[in-house]
Amino acid sequence: MQVLHLFIYLFCLTDCCLHSCVLSKLIQLPAPPLSRHQLKKLEEHRYSSAGRSLLEPFMQHYWEWLVACVPAWIAPNLITIVGLAINILTTLVLVYYCPTATEQAPLWVYLSCAVGLFIYQSLDAIDGKQARRTNSSTPLGELFDHGCDSLSTVFVVLGTCIAVQLGTNPDWMFFCCFAGMFMFYCAHWQTYVSGTLRFGIIDVTEVQFFIIIMYLLAAIGGPAFWQFLIPVVNIQIKLIPAILTVAGAIFSCTNYFRVIFTGGVGKNGSTIAGTSVLSPFFHIGSVIILAVMIYKKSASQLFEKHPCLYVLAFGFVSAKITNKLVVAHMTKSEMYLHDLAYLGPGLLFLDQYFNSFIDEYLVLWVALFLSIFDLVRYCVSVCNQIASHLHIFVFKIKPPNLRSASASRSGKDVWCNWSGDTTDRW
Repeated sequence: MQVLHLFIYLFCLTDCCLHSCVLSKLIQLPAPPLSRHQLKKLEEHRYSSAGRSLLEPFMQHYWEWLVACVPAWIAPNLITIVGLAINILTTLVLVYYCPTATEQAPLWVYLSCAVGLFIYQSLDAIDGKQARRTNSSTPLGELFDHGCDSLSTVFVVLGTCIAVQLGTNPDWMFFCCFAGMFMFYCAHWQTYVSGTLRFGIIDVTEVQFFIIIMYLLAAIGGPAFWQFLIPVVNIQIKLIPAILTVAGAIFSCTNYFRVIFTGGVGKNGSTIAGTSVLSPFFHIGSVIILAVMIYKKSASQLFEKHPCLYVLAFGFVSAKITNKLVVAHMTKSEMYLHDLAYLGPGLLFLDQYFNSFIDEYLVLWVALFLSIFDLVRYCVSVCNQIASHLHIFVFKIKPPNLRSASASRSGKDVWCNWSGDTTDRW
């Protein structure tokens, strides 16, 4: 717990510095990302979820014990961001050692990834408990949690592919990475349609534990383990997780699209915002189509030689549009197709269209930085605008007397009581 407190302390210092320096002003969008109508709808938002995964009842005892160890002054969003930072850091170390997903990293790197993912899963499970424990539940908490999950999904699927050295099978790696992003997007797509986030028997908790086991197997078995041929079927063990991903994608998407095509809760079976239930497809569809075209038409084998950079560049774009989908759901508003997030993939496409007159590798780096900057800029602007509107802080908890004063000034109870991930997670 001392390490956790150290991370929290560092993030508090970082948050204070960001609020006091010019950089925080530069990273803000020139115009508020949310309209007054959206902010009004955000106040009315109530979280709704259904279902319970297989392992969650057993994990509740551990999560209850863990949240009791967290000081009451620590904000729920701070718990979430610390877990995300640890998960990203451990995965980036793995990317450093295995840039093409074909190398063998040191044993401690795989172990750190397993520990990092477990820490992230634990902290992600208790942020909602901490919010209710400190009476600081707000719509911003739900948005912040799902936003962090959208980014974590990118690093988790990438780290898993690296751990099994799936870079030797680029088609499989491409499918697994983008299938993970697509399924996470679809989960919120069906929420945008039905108004309820649904969980299955096999859901995120079970998948995370399976990935932790894969990290441990990579540390123990080494490259020889994943290259071992399974008798009779004559396929390498490394393809088993990929095949399971195909099965999981088919099963999950079948359930998601059953909800989507059944009809939404809006007028005439529309989404919660009154828009077409098919409208969110064009956003994720554009990302995947561009990714496939650039992958297949690259003269320099861009994905095969730089799979990690490629997945991250498109992963940040996927995270951005997923965040916009969550915002659209929570504010009951339309999701517009035009977005600066497509600028990076668009540059890669144009470069190929003009016969790669600029080195594709350089353009990929440009696309990566543009995607990161656009995502961070949007998230910072949305969080600051919502926090200002609700008279709260992003990474700090207001004293009870100030909370009451804020609610009185706004004339509304902004401390809406909602829970998530079945009963006790965001």
